[in-house]
Amino acid sequence: MNEDLITEVKEFFELHKKELGKWLKKGERVIHLSFHDIAAFSHEIADQLLAKPEETLSLFEVALEEMNLVSNARVRLTELPESQNYKIRELRARHLNQLIAIEGIVRQASDVRPQVVNARFECPSCGTIISVLQLEKKFREPGRCACGRKTGFKLISKEMVDAQRLVVEESPETLKGGEQPRRLSIFLKEDLVEPKMEEKTTPGSRIKAIGILKEIPVPISSGISTRFDFALEANNVVPLEESFEELEITEEDEKEIKKLASDKRIYEKLAASIAPSIYGYDEIKLAIALQLLGGVRKRKSDGTKTRGDIHILLVGDPGVAKSVLLKFVASIAPKSRYIAGRAATGAGLTATVVRDEFLRGWALEAGAMVLANRGIACLDELEKMSPEDRSAMHEAMEQQTVTISKANVQATLRAETAVLGAANPKFGRFDPYEPIAQQIEITPTLLNRFDLIFIMKDIPDREKDEAIATHVLLEHKRKAKKAEIDPELLRKYISYARQKIFPELTDGAIEEIKKFYVELRNAPMPGEEMIRPIPISARQLEALIRLSEASARARLSNKVTREDARRAIQIMHFYLLQVGLDKETGAIDIDRIITGVPASERAKIAFVREAISKLESRMGKQIAIADLKTELSGKLSESEVDEIIEKLRREGDIFEPRKGFIQRI
Repeated sequence: MNEDLITEVKEFFELHKKELGKWLKKGERVIHLSFHDIAAFSHEIADQLLAKPEETLSLFEVALEEMNLVSNARVRLTELPESQNYKIRELRARHLNQLIAIEGIVRQASDVRPQVVNARFECPSCGTIISVLQLEKKFREPGRCACGRKTGFKLISKEMVDAQRLVVEESPETLKGGEQPRRLSIFLKEDLVEPKMEEKTTPGSRIKAIGILKEIPVPISSGISTRFDFALEANNVVPLEESFEELEITEEDEKEIKKLASDKRIYEKLAASIAPSIYGYDEIKLAIALQLLGGVRKRKSDGTKTRGDIHILLVGDPGVAKSVLLKFVASIAPKSRYIAGRAATGAGLTATVVRDEFLRGWALEAGAMVLANRGIACLDELEKMSPEDRSAMHEAMEQQTVTISKANVQATLRAETAVLGAANPKFGRFDPYEPIAQQIEITPTLLNRFDLIFIMKDIPDREKDEAIATHVLLEHKRKAKKAEIDPELLRKYISYARQKIFPELTDGAIEEIKKFYVELRNAPMPGEEMIRPIPISARQLEALIRLSEASARARLSNKVTREDARRAIQIMHFYLLQVGLDKETGAIDIDRIITGVPASERAKIAFVREAISKLESRMGKQIAIADLKTELSGKLSESEVDEIIEKLRREGDIFEPRKGFIQRI
C-alpha cells in the first residue's frame, strides 16, 4: 500500500517539478504544497493525508529523498479543505490525530528551546546500540536489551530540534454575543521557529495554524491524570497579516503601481480613495493618505532617532463620520488595530506583565501600540479614556518605544506605530463662541504629540447638506461611484512606496520649508503685545518634513521637491488656521494647542501680575480688587480682570484673605 502511495507521490512531484525547483533554488529544505493541488491530482493521497496525516507526510518526505531532489526535507501544507477548518471551541475528542486548521491571535509565545526527539543508548553488557524516540514530556530510557539487561544503559547521543510553544486565542470577530474567547496551545518545531518565522508569531499576530491535533495530560499533584488538554502539533503556520514592508508585490502589480504613479491626478485619486463612502473632507483625506505612506525614519548624527510616522487627531461633532474614517484606515493598512477609548486601558495600549501558568513566572503581553508596530493604530473616542491611560501613550508616540519595568520583567518594546485618533469636543458639540483649544479635553502634552489636528464641524449649509444626502442615499442604493483606486491596489501601492522609496530633501524643498517657518514665526504683530505669540515650533517643522517625504512617496519619487514642501505647508496651514488662530489678535498661536494658554491671555496675566506688584509697593500686601480694576482700566475689562484673578487663585498664586481683597502667596 505504502509503495503504491510513494509511486503516486513521485508522479505528483514530477508534475510540479517547476514549482519544486523554485523552492530548491532558494536552497531551502522546506517544500510548501497546497492541499487543493494534491486533491486535484489524486483523491486517494488526499484521503490518506486527512486520515493518517503523520504517516502520509513522512511518505512525501521519503519520495523527495528517493527522487534525489532534497534529503531530510520537510513538507508544509499551505491550505486545507473548508471541512477541516475549525474554531478552537469546536474541537472535540473525535478530532484527535486529524489534520486540522485553526485561526486566531497569538497571546503568548515561549522562548525557542532545544528538545530531544531521539536518544541513542549503548548496552554495557553486549554493546548493542538502542534508539529510543522521545515522544513524551519525560525522558525515556530503554526498557530492556536483547541480552536481557534492564538498567544502567549508557547515553551516547541525543538528537535535538528547536521547539516553541504558542498560546493562540480565538479572534474577536468570530465570537457571538457574550462568548469568551477560547485558547489552544500550539507546538512548533524545526524551520517553524526560524528567526524569520518567529517574527511572524510574536504575541498579537494573527495566524492560521495547520497541524495534527494531539492530547496532553493535565498535570495533577498525585498519580496519573485522566483529564487531557488539546494541543496542536503544527505542520505549518501562515501569518494572516503583514506589515507594509512584508506585503508581497508581483511584477504585474509593480507595472500597475508605476502606471498609477505617473498619473498627474495621483494626489486627488489617493484622497478620493480614502473612505469613498464619506462625502467631502478632501484636505483631511489627503492628510490620511500621506499618513499611510509615512515619512522616513532617520538616525541623527548624535545617535538619536527621529520618527517617520505621522500622527493625526480628528476632533469633531457627533455624526461627522470620524469612526467610519478610522474603520476604513484600519481595514486598508496591513498591520493595524482599531481601539475604542472607553474600552482601552494603558496596559492594553502599551504592554502589561501577566503571570505565566506554564513557565511559572512572569510573561510580557504586548498591547495595541506594540502589536501595530510598523502599521497604524486607530484610537476612537480618545476623550473617554482616563487621563492615566492616555499618559501611557506619550512615550509610544514620540520615542516609539514602550518601556516596561514590572515584577522582574524589564523590557523595551518597539512601537513604530502611526496614530490616527478621534475625539469629540468637551460638551459633545463645538461651541462657536469658545476657543477650540479649550473645547478639546485632552492634555496639551498629548495634543502636542500629534502632527496634525483637524476640526470637523457639523454646520447646516443647504448646498453641502444636499450633496451629503445624495451621496449617502446613493451609497444605500449601491449606485455610488466606485473608488478611484481599488482598495487592494491602494494597499499594494502604499506597501510598494514604503518598501522601495526613501525620499531625501532637495535644496528647493529645504528653502521652501525654511522660508515658511522663519516668516511665520517672525510675522509682524497686530498692535503692541507684551508677549509675542509663537505661531509654529520646531515640532511642527519636523512634521512638515515628514509630510513632504510622504508627498514624494505618493509619486514614488526619491527626491522631495519644492512642490512636495508646498503641499505639506498647505496642509499645515489649513490645520494651524483651524486650531491655532487667536481671534483677538488675528495671529496664529501654536500655544493655544501646546499649552492651552494663548499669548494674548499670557499677556493679560502679565498685566495683572505687574499691576499687583505696583499696588503692593504702594498699599501693602493686601490689595482691594476694586483698586486693581481701576489700575487696569483702559487695558482690560472688569470681566477679564475677574477671570484672570480666578485663574491665579486656582493655580495657587494668590488667595483671598477677606472678601474683596487679594494677597500674593
